[in-house]
Amino acid sequence: MEPHRLSRRDARRLAVRAQLLDAERPALVAEVVDELTVLNIDPTSAIAPSEDHILWTRLGGGYEHAHLQDAVETDKTVFEYDGMYRAIADLPLYRALMRRPLRYATTADWVAANDRFRRDILALLRDRGPLLTGEIPDTAQQPWGSTGWTNNRNVTQMLELLVRLGEVAIAGRRGRERRWDLAERWYPDLPEVPDAEVDARRDQRRLQSLGIARAKQTEVPLERMDVGAAGEPAIVEGVPGEWRVDPVGLDDLARPFHGRTALLSPFDRLVFDRARAEALFGFAYVLEMYKPAAKRRWGYFALPILHGDALIGKLDAKADRRAGVLRVFAVHRDTAWSATQQADVAAEIAALADWLGLELEPAE
Repeated sequence: MEPHRLSRRDARRLAVRAQLLDAERPALVAEVVDELTVLNIDPTSAIAPSEDHILWTRLGGGYEHAHLQDAVETDKTVFEYDGMYRAIADLPLYRALMRRPLRYATTADWVAANDRFRRDILALLRDRGPLLTGEIPDTAQQPWGSTGWTNNRNVTQMLELLVRLGEVAIAGRRGRERRWDLAERWYPDLPEVPDAEVDARRDQRRLQSLGIARAKQTEVPLERMDVGAAGEPAIVEGVPGEWRVDPVGLDDLARPFHGRTALLSPFDRLVFDRARAEALFGFAYVLEMYKPAAKRRWGYFALPILHGDALIGKLDAKADRRAGVLRVFAVHRDTAWSATQQADVAAEIAALADWLGLELEPAE
């Protein structure tokens, strides 16, 4: 079909609406996770853990971490898999992935060499689960070898592989520590998805959550954000190359757009694909926490600032919980701001401090 032709403004609005960052806020954690398809889990607490921060930007100040915990452990509308929270409606897609063989022969060989260890874990969970990681003994016959941080972390490594193989499920958390149970006991019984349909359906779900995306990425980040043949082709004015767009999002462009101001996590999917953010929003951004302080341009954990359908700057701030304050070191403006933008950003910074239960210490 002939590609749709979009202005940059319309492309941005597609992306903002798809990510639930316009003025029409959702009401429930499950609704957010279903629409976003994934919710990044990251413990960096310069502001708040990313899963909580991302939910706050959608749900507002009434959101509490207990709401996410209830969605996972009580309502079971959300489940954890591969470092992300995901909607339970998508579980059949991941159960299909779990049926696939392990990607690397060395990993499969390690699981086979530790078959007794694997059976020990499954028997323990069957008798006593759910259990925290620290409650599961290491009976590995062959240690997990790695030059990285996973070296000799046999219990964690086996549990994660058993989740990947569909035998174990993550049954919530106590703090940051994961709790584990048998997959057959924890996961609900949902219809299977044929393996041949899985990749296309995941591409479609990903496009629905993004609104607009590339069919294929040249630089793939930790989290896939390309969408294959899903959706319909589009050309964005002034941006090289072709995009794929969600037809439902295209129809929504006929409705008036009402934006708002949001202070985004660096792991927020609106900005996670840095190349996409620069192409559509003209927004240059990198997470600088791994850079030496002298080489940082925007700050250790700068938050992208969304205003309406534009990314207009970065907030350099830190939650100092010991002192009880949200310290604002700088507000970096990418362009000249109107008085309305200044007031809206200031109000959102105050709302962030209030949600965190901290006093606001503004930049000097």
